[in-house]
Amino acid sequence: MENVTNREKVIVRTSVIGIICNFILVAFKATVGILANSISIILDAVNNFSDAFSSVLTIIGTKLANKKPDDKHPYGYGRIEYITSVTIALIILVAAVTSGIESVQKIINPGETDHSIAGAIVIGAAILIKLCLGLFVKGQGKKVDSQSLVASGTDAFMDAILSAATLVAVIISLVWHINIEGYLGVVISIFIAKAGVEILAEGLGSLIGTKADIEITDKIKALIKTHAGVKGAYDVILHSYGPNKIIGSVHVEVEDDMTAREMHALTHEIVQDVYDQMEIILTVGFYASNTSDPVSLEMQNKINEIIKDYPDVFQMHGFFKGDDYATFDLVIKFKADIEKIKGEVASKMHDLYPNYEFIISVDSKYTD
Repeated sequence: MENVTNREKVIVRTSVIGIICNFILVAFKATVGILANSISIILDAVNNFSDAFSSVLTIIGTKLANKKPDDKHPYGYGRIEYITSVTIALIILVAAVTSGIESVQKIINPGETDHSIAGAIVIGAAILIKLCLGLFVKGQGKKVDSQSLVASGTDAFMDAILSAATLVAVIISLVWHINIEGYLGVVISIFIAKAGVEILAEGLGSLIGTKADIEITDKIKALIKTHAGVKGAYDVILHSYGPNKIIGSVHVEVEDDMTAREMHALTHEIVQDVYDQMEIILTVGFYASNTSDPVSLEMQNKINEIIKDYPDVFQMHGFFKGDDYATFDLVIKFKADIEKIKGEVASKMHDLYPNYEFIISVDSKYTD
């Protein structure tokens, strides 16, 4: 709970700093833009305002996400952070569309601009502020695993680039008296839209569900394999209910003569070890390995030879031989013709061992 509280403090503090910086930039840029009749500077100010509002949403989302679980939502409210990220993305996209419309109107009716050296200095200072803010916010976001902060930091870098483009337009106007405001506004709108789409895709991806980080699953397997009696760890499935809550399951391979009492003790050790070291809640299932049986070993070797002809099959595991049947799992790509592969592998094994029925379960590859 202490880690959750510290994480919330970091996110809120970082967001408040972002709000203050962006409102300062809004005030200066809006003043300069209105006095100079510069659409690109005004749009830059609008973009900074949307950034400040996004930081407000980040704070609200973080506070709501840290609500304790209840009867209606036993997994907690952590996914609200992903909803916040999606909302921020939609705000950015609305700003992009609005900016694009204003810019096109400026191209049709360019009007006169009245830039000054003072205005150029203000924009130059804004670039430096945004670069520093981007480094700080993105760094804090990675530190506490906050999608919203990382998105805000990335957006700040984008703002610095856009402000640099605005500065170029101001310099061109001051030196050569050429007005490229409208065209530059269109370019800025496209960049804003691109950032919005990327943030939206990441937020929706987290809500829908994405592959678990292979570094996390590999670490889980490595931890499990350190326990006495474990011959292998398979089928790691993880569900994220927010950055601080992951619940999952795993299958552990043990010898078939292990007693229920021994399996119970092993389950407790594994669950506690993974939670203590990774704060992940695991449910453990078991595969019984009868490797002492020579026929069983022979069958496993034959299956591994057969699946070499199927590039869509990643792995075979969980093999168990009964008196007149054998069961095993195949890990197959999502895009593959699963039923065809199952049928062919079972048929080939039956040809080799006609007195046995081969029952195949299909596992999906949930990590890279």
